[in-house]
Amino acid sequence: MIKKNDEFEILITDMSDDGAGIGKTDGFTWFVKDTVIGDKVVAGAMKLKKSYGFARLVRILEPSPKRIDPACPISRSCGGCQLQQLDYSAQLAFKEDKVRNDILRIGGFDNNDIDPIFEHIVGMDIPFRYRNKAVYPIRRAKDGRIISGFFAGRTHSIIECEDCQLGFEDNRIVLDTVIAFMEQHDIEPYDEVSHQGVVRHVLIRKGYFTGELMVCLIINAPKLKDAEVLCAELKEKLPELKSFTININRERTNVIMGDKLVNVYGPGYIEDIIHEADGKAGVSFRISPYSFFQVNSLQTEKLYGTALEFAGLSGSEKVWDLYCGVGTISLFLARHAAKVYGVEIIPAAIDNARENAAANNITNAEFYVGKAEEVLPDWYAKEYSKTHENIDLIVVDPPRKGCDENCLRTMVSIAPKRIVYVSCDPATLSRDLKYLCQNGYKLERIRPVDMFPQTVHVETVVLLTKR
Repeated sequence: MIKKNDEFEILITDMSDDGAGIGKTDGFTWFVKDTVIGDKVVAGAMKLKKSYGFARLVRILEPSPKRIDPACPISRSCGGCQLQQLDYSAQLAFKEDKVRNDILRIGGFDNNDIDPIFEHIVGMDIPFRYRNKAVYPIRRAKDGRIISGFFAGRTHSIIECEDCQLGFEDNRIVLDTVIAFMEQHDIEPYDEVSHQGVVRHVLIRKGYFTGELMVCLIINAPKLKDAEVLCAELKEKLPELKSFTININRERTNVIMGDKLVNVYGPGYIEDIIHEADGKAGVSFRISPYSFFQVNSLQTEKLYGTALEFAGLSGSEKVWDLYCGVGTISLFLARHAAKVYGVEIIPAAIDNARENAAANNITNAEFYVGKAEEVLPDWYAKEYSKTHENIDLIVVDPPRKGCDENCLRTMVSIAPKRIVYVSCDPATLSRDLKYLCQNGYKLERIRPVDMFPQTVHVETVVLLTKR
């Protein structure tokens, strides 16, 4: 019987949803991080349960044909990427299987229902350097140096890294400049234990298509000493800098952003463009430090293009876009529909959505602040009961927890001809599809989109039609 800290040989025959390799010894299941299907390895037992256990990779005896050398030297310790050691075509197959298996298992659907409508995942030609946003914690290392990087998995220990292979190369220049400035001006990094120090995080955003750059320092102080000097240094090294802000967060919390934002340079936002698949001019968006905006702009065009394709709009439809964020999908739809109503809980995002509509001369989009599960039922009770306004399409793009049941119930009551569900979590997507298909809808098309190469995360777009 294998005990904790024992080393043993194992063949990896499957992978879990979180990217760990799975193998068995005498019927006992092991989850081994950093392994892939086909690896034969020596693993070290770490934690044992009744019928399964967790182990670490000690060494590889026979590598899988699907194994590759990770592009990043700290990929195992960082925790941000789970699949860099897996060939990209195998990553795509893993994500397709993940979506399909959740829909079958959690949604309760049959292979005969899914096979004809399940489309191949939309991948990337170059699955690196795609993230338009990065947040780097700034801390002091044990040797006394000021460093930036990422937290190791399930810890707050920093793995030093200035050049993440998923982010833009400008990030390293920003971080080097900030750290050099802190050293020259005796500005301390934040210390989580003592709640002392000044600079907590550096947030960097870049417009993938415009090239515009934003830097925001999150600090544990009422102001940043010599902020204008740092701004001048950043502008000299990075002429594309369009916005430099200071965010004040003095709370003892894991929440990154505070409530107060001080503008040092620029308009307080950058702009980027999301193009339509048919080559139209696209929609421009203002992005502030607080804005939710998809981190992979190139794949966002494919994701929203899929949503627009599934929507099948002719120009006469009235549409609800739930969980609309800064209006990204709403404004895409508005160019092809008669009227679009967007709902989002974050007031600043709705402000951005209205600004984005005005900037793009879109006048047929109306936005509401509130929870989708409250705004939609309230509209249905007060307005629909009086006007019986025909809603042709509802689009939902909820957070990872999926749609609230009250929201789903109201959607079923409104009974649009089509529902387009954009999901970042296959498990909650499958749960919600089960509800909708038990209440008058049927699945028509399913298309995964790889928004996050090198990680286990995957987006999925589903079309449902009224039976």
